[in-house]
Amino acid sequence: MFRISLDEFEGPLDLLLFFIRRDELDIYNIPISKITADFIGYIHDVRNLNLEVAADFIYMASMLMSIKANMLLPRPAQDGSETDEFDPRTELVQRLIEYQRIKEASLALNYLAEVRENLFAKGFFEEFEPEVFDELDEPVNRPTLYHLMIAYKSVLENIPRPMTRNVMDAPVTIEEQTAMILSRLQDRVQLSFLSVLEGVTERIILVVTFLAVLELCKNRKIVVLVKDGHDDFWIALRAG
Repeated sequence: MFRISLDEFEGPLDLLLFFIRRDELDIYNIPISKITADFIGYIHDVRNLNLEVAADFIYMASMLMSIKANMLLPRPAQDGSETDEFDPRTELVQRLIEYQRIKEASLALNYLAEVRENLFAKGFFEEFEPEVFDELDEPVNRPTLYHLMIAYKSVLENIPRPMTRNVMDAPVTIEEQTAMILSRLQDRVQLSFLSVLEGVTERIILVVTFLAVLELCKNRKIVVLVKDGHDDFWIALRAG
């Protein structure tokens, strides 16, 4: 079993904000059933890929299910009013709004820091990493671990499953797949993950190749890009 522990979201509130922005939901009127299903589905996907799930994500999942249960239960009227005005989502919404303000302030500070880094004293020169141009002239973005995880899961599910399983050593190593990827990038601007795995039928080779990509990212030898859709991603050499 391969176990990878990588930080994708800064916490469960960050993941909830991701779903809210993705689906353009009203933060003051969260559809708790949908957001709970998306959140639990993310945790299941992470576990199915043998990635570690932090305890605070599991706690947030239980909190969402508790809110969902409270919204389904009938609430008795109080003080002669027809219904109780209490909304179980109130505390969660307040936490999300507060976290969103902190995150926006953090992004603003990061932007100011980047602007300051681009100011140099006279006579100081620094080599900048050139922009990676897409050879297909398509828009590209820096991926998150969520994008890589979805692409990895898509490729994994499309590989034919053998009828019998034998216990054996992996036919390739991370070092071999790392060298193969770097070699194929020598004459290509970009390389898609699906093209690297073309002709591969063994799931273990897919897993080792994906680990090789993560190792190259960790060592800052490649950059990874995503385009429209989440069923693939592209790899390019990092300058220098």
